[in-house]
Amino acid sequence: MTRLVDKRHVRRDRADFFCTVTEGVRGKRALDWNLVDELVPRSAWQETARARAAEFAGEAQRPSADEGVKLPPLPREINGDNIGYGTLKVALNRDDGVAAFTIRGPQMPPPMTAESIRAMGAGFWPLALARDLDDAILHLRSNEPKIGTWVFRTEGNGALVAAYDELLAENESDWFLHEVTQYLKRTFKRLDVSSRSMLALIEPGSCFTGTLLEFALAADRAYMLDGTFEDSNLPPATVQVTGMNFGPLPMGNGLGRLETRMLGDSGAVVAAHSTIGMELEAADAEPLGLVTFTPDDIDWEDEVRLAIEERRSFSPDALTGMEASLRFAGPETMETKIFARLSAWQNWIFQRPNAVGEDGALKLFGTGKRANFDRKRV
Repeated sequence: MTRLVDKRHVRRDRADFFCTVTEGVRGKRALDWNLVDELVPRSAWQETARARAAEFAGEAQRPSADEGVKLPPLPREINGDNIGYGTLKVALNRDDGVAAFTIRGPQMPPPMTAESIRAMGAGFWPLALARDLDDAILHLRSNEPKIGTWVFRTEGNGALVAAYDELLAENESDWFLHEVTQYLKRTFKRLDVSSRSMLALIEPGSCFTGTLLEFALAADRAYMLDGTFEDSNLPPATVQVTGMNFGPLPMGNGLGRLETRMLGDSGAVVAAHSTIGMELEAADAEPLGLVTFTPDDIDWEDEVRLAIEERRSFSPDALTGMEASLRFAGPETMETKIFARLSAWQNWIFQRPNAVGEDGALKLFGTGKRANFDRKRV
């Protein structure tokens, strides 16, 4: 229905008829009402299809003489509760309902020429990250519905991440790098609309820089250690914004995750932008709004544990509705209408067994009994 009146701009009285007529709508009326783009006779069907495909192909940025990049099967390894990829790993704790992601930054500087970038193919770090993350998200969504909380950590060299971000930003007209950026954008959007609680943990040794900072900005909360761990010789954790946090990776609402977080406070966005290239420790990152809490070594373990345990105690359906409503602040777009807030209507939540079933929260409210929640996130 949203696609009819908002996307196709079908008049609402006609949309009402279309939504309720049993036999559907035939060709000429469908064309007149803007339900379809073109009416083609059977005799010209194949010829028209080929012509339209050629028109779309002609709009692509990729030069006709350039070869594509082969995408071999992903090197995913599942070993018990551990899932391994080239750029990330996921450890599952089914008792607590937690998937712990560790995203690895690049191991070497980016290649400097178009030829060397193409030669890396699917091993080009931003492309490899997009493919691995995309697969991990879909695997967990489909096969681990009771894992309701995703926790993100990173490891690596933030300067190398910043170098790759600069390469993508300065060569956005290159068809291949453009497609890699679009793949990253789509994959982070998939993260946004995953019905899972998301926490980011920024600790010594992490590299939440630019593209990888998007994990912290996408998370429902981000915890950053203030200082160091007592038994560690690693320096304090830092975060760093790059140009990738200001435009190339928008959410479904058309805004960047940083801009969505600072909605209505353009000064905060400007202040964050002014720090591009600076490594910010907790004392600087928290006032800028880049992180939620900055506990020290004494409080770190307890605060993180409580955040995860707290999430586990709530109704999964209620969390889905809350997270979808809070993540997509700002403009309502076609994309958010279809994929974001409307996918988690409160009416839907309150009709679920976790609310109105015999052991549901609404049925037991005021009785002193605890609700018995189905932990599957949908």
